[in-house]
Amino acid sequence: MTVPPGPPGPGPLHTLTVAAVGRDPGLAHARDLLLRLGARHTADPAAAQLLFDATGQLPDAVRVRPRHPDDDWAASGAMALTGRPDGPPLPAPGAPASAARGALLAFEALLRHAGHAAAADALPGPEVLAERAALAGLSRRGPSSAGGAFRLLRAADGTLGLSLARPDDLDLLPALTEDPSPADDPWETAARWAARTPAGQARDRAQLLGIPAAAVARPGDRDEQLTARWGTAEPGPFRLDRLGDPGPVPERPLVADLSSLWAGPLCAHLLGSAGMRIVKVESTRRPDGARRGTPAFYELLHAGHASVAYDFTTEEGRAELRALLARADVVIEASRPRALAQLGIDPYRLAAARPGLTWVSITAYGRTGPWADRPGFGDDVAAAAGLVARDAQGPVPCGDAIADPLTGLHAAVAALAGVLGGGGLLADVAMREVCLAALRLGPDGLSPIGLPTAAPRVRTPPT
Repeated sequence: MTVPPGPPGPGPLHTLTVAAVGRDPGLAHARDLLLRLGARHTADPAAAQLLFDATGQLPDAVRVRPRHPDDDWAASGAMALTGRPDGPPLPAPGAPASAARGALLAFEALLRHAGHAAAADALPGPEVLAERAALAGLSRRGPSSAGGAFRLLRAADGTLGLSLARPDDLDLLPALTEDPSPADDPWETAARWAARTPAGQARDRAQLLGIPAAAVARPGDRDEQLTARWGTAEPGPFRLDRLGDPGPVPERPLVADLSSLWAGPLCAHLLGSAGMRIVKVESTRRPDGARRGTPAFYELLHAGHASVAYDFTTEEGRAELRALLARADVVIEASRPRALAQLGIDPYRLAAARPGLTWVSITAYGRTGPWADRPGFGDDVAAAAGLVARDAQGPVPCGDAIADPLTGLHAAVAALAGVLGGGGLLADVAMREVCLAALRLGPDGLSPIGLPTAAPRVRTPPT
């Protein structure tokens, strides 16, 4: 096996060993995630504290049911959301549903090692990729996203992915397209502009205005952002940095969740299912945009969490936020670095006074590099990675904002590993890089059995 690069210095799991018996892409991904977090590989199952078994012969291992990526995708419900309204559901490139399953297997292994068997037994499966669509009644709409706020547009030399999810994005469309005769339908105006503009140039112009956009990547594409963050190495689903000193593992960690929408809240949801105390933090002036969406989905992710709201434009509100962060064992945020700096929040400074802090930073393209402050949502970031399905007419989005749930699952693994390792860790989770890791994942020697395409479905909220 090829061992992926681990963190700089001892990772949070450096005292643990991992072994995997049998072949399965989800198992392979789970093992690789744990190795990236510092666990050491062993070929001896009896010596492993984190053990996976895809053969059904090891009763004390995390049990894995081998499944080809195509079957994972079909069973997840995300395939039903992929394609055109009048066409068949389409397979995804790579193995996004297997990557989701692998992240959940890694999370399960860490829970069982920490003595949380009941929480491990209650974990969801890859159906988390499609449960927002199930609750909202969404269906496939390619080349538009299931939610309708994103579309893949033919560009002069390729394909542009454009998100018009916020009122500000629509307001900026005239400045983006400079169309003297805009159509009544903003997407028609955007399509005319994209058709005469190279995809990379269109992406850069949109991003300059703060509109999330991506040139759909092709296999092997490597841009300045990936080079700045990874050099010539293959990007992993997260980067780890030593944030401060480790501390004792808290009995019931306190998590301050400053994130919004889907990826960060899913991470917090999984940590809450592991028994951690979650405090949802919002701005009084800009509440979580997910509150304007399907109420049942918001409740699914936030059930059982405490909630506070501060006015970040006042010193009193910022002081209340800093006081909460000073007590937190885990911080989850999905802000661009510039926005955090404007609030006077520096994770390294906080960690200097708070040994054991685990900080999870979720961004579109990473918190470092020339694209650190570029915005992105689940569909356009997936397009930037090349995670799109294709038919004879061209590319269509995969699933429903696929980068969001994939990122939330991987962030949760990094966060739990950080806590169990004593903290002092910053996990830099870039949504595009999570998608790239899912694209690289292969079938691990399995053949598809042709599972039927499942409809999106919903879990029962935790009680």
